Amino acid sequence: MRILFLVYHGFSEVSGISKKIHYQVKGLRENGHDVRLCYYGFAENGRRCRYVDGQVIRDYGKGNWAGLCQRLDYDCIYDYCVHEKIEFVYARCFMNANPWLINFFRKLKKSGIRTVTEIPTYPYDCEFAGAVGKQRLGFLMDKLFRHCLYQYMDAMVTFSDAEKIFGRRTIRISNGVDFDSIPLHDYYAPDDALHLIGVAEVHYWHGYDRLIAGLGEYYKTVKDTRRIIFHIVGGIWYGDMFGSEFAPGIQTLIDKYQLHDKVVLHGQMFGQALDDLFNQCVFAIGSLGRHRNGITVIKTLKNREYATRGIPFIYSEQDSDFDLQPYVIKAPADESPINIQEILDFIGRQTMKPSDIRKTVENLTWKIQMQRVIDDIC
Repeated sequence: MRILFLVYHGFSEVSGISKKIHYQVKGLRENGHDVRLCYYGFAENGRRCRYVDGQVIRDYGKGNWAGLCQRLDYDCIYDYCVHEKIEFVYARCFMNANPWLINFFRKLKKSGIRTVTEIPTYPYDCEFAGAVGKQRLGFLMDKLFRHCLYQYMDAMVTFSDAEKIFGRRTIRISNGVDFDSIPLHDYYAPDDALHLIGVAEVHYWHGYDRLIAGLGEYYKTVKDTRRIIFHIVGGIWYGDMFGSEFAPGIQTLIDKYQLHDKVVLHGQMFGQALDDLFNQCVFAIGSLGRHRNGITVIKTLKNREYATRGIPFIYSEQDSDFDLQPYVIKAPADESPINIQEILDFIGRQTMKPSDIRKTVENLTWKIQMQRVIDDIC
């Protein structure tokens, strides 16, 4: 099948979203499909361009007018689909519903080209709480036009349990993993401390403040404490560092409990440096605050990446792929500090090898998950 995988933005080497998209494309190709990746980005000379597999299909130029044009012009993508006899368009939602995008998908449908849109997180409205300026304006436009847009889809792809999204039926899959890109956990003890790791572009719904508060309470109340280091990898928004209406600030809690030598903020890491850090950690931290943005059921990419590495972890949402697994701790979906002693006791009882944990997600490869979409549409 000839497939156009459509995203409305560019890519970054350190972005987990960028990596996920490339793994999805790889999964489709592993199933024998002819897949073209369409995206938007900047050329070396600074000109805004629409690309398909690195080839420019529309050069918008420079400046504000070029920026506006790329948000309104989808004719070049439609012409490419017709010329290349594309049979199926897999689009990734960018919360950018508008009349021009509606017209684009209307023409695809009229041409007999099947389409789906993947909703990475559903519901996503609460993620825009507190948004201002252009971000808020874009969200309001999306909210106004999304029901009209998605009536032209054959289905919506979701990682939730929702049977319908914005009035359309869903294809429910799991976030996948790429075994070739994630090495098996190879633990070594760098010192006498117990090292924990959390990897995310940190937002309030990750709830890392709950883990830090738990560390603070542990050191305050337990006499014979084990030295525990929490490594946070990824960017952290200012509001999440110093507090907002949604959650206490990470830095605020570090200061409150005097944890400056026990919480390490690494910023973005990838490649061998990230693998090395994982290998000195014995336990990983998933999302602990999804209840804050109204999400109770979600199949996060991070849980799957932790399991693929073979490292045990904690999270608080409902995830049917892991809820009953013996290598996870289910934290309560509330604002209580995480019980650090429970983590220590759990680690002391843990007997599963990394290779055994990894085997439990063999059915979650992107090759298998993406083919489920094709099988449904065909």
